[in-house]
Amino acid sequence: MNMIDISVVIIFTLLVVGCGLSFSSSGKNTKTFFSAGGALPWWMSGLSLFMSFFSAGTFVVWGSIAYKHGWVAVTIQWTMCLAGVLIALFIAPKWQKTRVLTAAEFIKDRLGSRVQKVYTYIFLGIASFSTGAFLYPVAKIVEVSTGINIEVTIVVLGLIILFYTTVGGLWAVVVTDILQFVVLTTAVLIVVPLSLDKIGGLSNFIEMAPDNYFALTSGEYSWGFIFSFGVYNVFLIAGNWAYIQRFTSVRRPSDAKKVGLLFGGLYLISPIVWMIAPMVYRVMNPELNGFEDEGAYLLMSKEVLPAGMLGLMIGAMVFATSSSINTSLNIAAGVITNDIYKHFKPESSEASLVKVGRIATAALGLATITFALMVPKLGGVVEVVMTLAALTGGALFLPPIWLLFSRYQTGKTILATTAITLIVNFAFKFITPMALDISLSRSAEMMLGVFLPLAVLSMFEVLLRSRNLEAPGYQVLLAATEQRNVIASTVTTQEHQSENKKGGRVIGFGITATGAIMLTLSLIAKSGQLAVAVMGAVIFIIGLFLLSKFRQASINGAVYDD
Repeated sequence: MNMIDISVVIIFTLLVVGCGLSFSSSGKNTKTFFSAGGALPWWMSGLSLFMSFFSAGTFVVWGSIAYKHGWVAVTIQWTMCLAGVLIALFIAPKWQKTRVLTAAEFIKDRLGSRVQKVYTYIFLGIASFSTGAFLYPVAKIVEVSTGINIEVTIVVLGLIILFYTTVGGLWAVVVTDILQFVVLTTAVLIVVPLSLDKIGGLSNFIEMAPDNYFALTSGEYSWGFIFSFGVYNVFLIAGNWAYIQRFTSVRRPSDAKKVGLLFGGLYLISPIVWMIAPMVYRVMNPELNGFEDEGAYLLMSKEVLPAGMLGLMIGAMVFATSSSINTSLNIAAGVITNDIYKHFKPESSEASLVKVGRIATAALGLATITFALMVPKLGGVVEVVMTLAALTGGALFLPPIWLLFSRYQTGKTILATTAITLIVNFAFKFITPMALDISLSRSAEMMLGVFLPLAVLSMFEVLLRSRNLEAPGYQVLLAATEQRNVIASTVTTQEHQSENKKGGRVIGFGITATGAIMLTLSLIAKSGQLAVAVMGAVIFIIGLFLLSKFRQASINGAVYDD
C-alpha cells in the first residue's frame, strides 16, 4: 500500500473507534451494555446480525473456496439466505417473546441452574476458539495488503477491537457494524466492475474461466454438504448465543421477524457480488498455492482499486470481520456477568456488574488473540471453520431452539444430546482416522454433526410425549417470561428511544465522514474516479439525511424505531 492508503486506514480506524467510544457512557446497566436497552430498531439489529455473521469467512474462507472451486462458494452462502427466512418465520419472534438478556438466562429458567452452568462453560470454551478463528482472517487481510507479520497483526488488531468493545458494549458493536456495512458495500460495488474490466469484460471472464467453474456444486462441496450446511446455518443463526441477542434486543416479535428477513434478503444478493473478485483473480493468476488463496480477494482489490480506496476497503474489511469478534465478546461477557458472577453475588450493583462485564470482555479478548495465533498450525482457517461447524453446530445450537417449541424436554435429555453428539463427532474427526483408518468426507462430517443431534432429540421427544410428562422447568420459564414482560412494560417510550436517537446520530456522522473521505479520494484517483465520486456522493447524502432525521427527532422528541 502507498501512503495514501495507509493514511486512509488510520483515519477510518480512528473514525470507527471514535464512534464506538462515544457510547462509553451508555453502559449504565447490564440491560443497556449487553442488549442496548432491549429496544434496538429492527433495521439496526438486522444489519448488525448480517455483519456479525458473514464477516468470519466471507473474504478469506469463502474467497478461498471461490478461487479454488468457483460458483459453489455462492451456492454455499445462499443457504444462509434460506436459513434467515425460515428463522424469521418460525423462530426469531419466539426468541423475542422470552425477553431474556442472554440465552443462558433462558436455559436457566427452562432447565435449571446446574444445566445452565454446564452449557455456560462449554459455550465460553467454544467462544474462545471461534472468535480466534474470526480474528485470523482480519490479520490475513492486513498481511496480504501490507506485508506486516501476521502474528504482530493479530495482537495489535485484537487489542484495538477489544478496547472499543470493552468500553461501549452492544451499542458500540451495532453502530460500528452499520458503518462498516455501508463502507464495505460501497467498496465491493466498486471492485466488481473494475475487476471485470481488468479481465476484458464479463463475457471474456466466462470464456476464460476453468471448466465447471460456474457449477452449483464442486468436489467435496456436494449437494449433501450444501443441504447439511443449510440446516447447520438454521441452527447457528437461531441458536448461537451471540446471534440470539439480535432477536431479543428489539422491541416486538414483528421486529425480530424483520431482523431475520433483512438478513435473508441481504444474503440473497451479496454472495454474488462478493465472490466475483476472487473468481476473476483465478482467471488472472491461477498459480496461488497453499494458504495463498486465502488472500485472493485482497490481491484482486490491489490490482484494480485507485489510491486510497484500497485503504478504505482494508479498513472496512478489518472492522467488518472483527464484528464477529466483538459480537461474541459482548455476549460471552454478558454470560459471565449475568449468569456466573451475579449468581455468586446477587446483590451486586449495576455499576459493579458493568465493570465485571468489561473485565470479562478483556479476558476473553486475550484468549481470542492466543487462539488466532494457533490457526495456521491447525490446517488454516477453512479447515478450522468447517471443523468447528461440524463438531459443535448441532450439539450446542439446536437444543435451545428445540426448547422454544417443546414443553417436555428436560435438563437430562438436553445434556445427553449435547454430550452424545460432541463425543461421536470428536471420535470420527480425531480418533477413528488414526485408530481404524476411517475418515469422513466433508459432506459426511457435516451431515453427522447436524442430523445426529436432530435424531437424538427426536427420540427423546417421542419418548417423553408418550409419557405425557411436562418438564418442571416449563412452568418456571412461563412465570419468568411473564415477570420480564411486566418489567418491560414499565419502561417508557422516551427511555427506550434516548439511546436509539444517539445511535442514529453517531451512525449519520460516521457515514457522512466516510462519504467526505471518498469524495476527497475521487479528486486524486488516477482510475475509477467517476465510480468513487458517485458512491462517495451517495454515502455523503445518506449520512446527512440520517443526521438531520435523528437530530430533529431529538429536538421534537419524536420516535424513530422502524
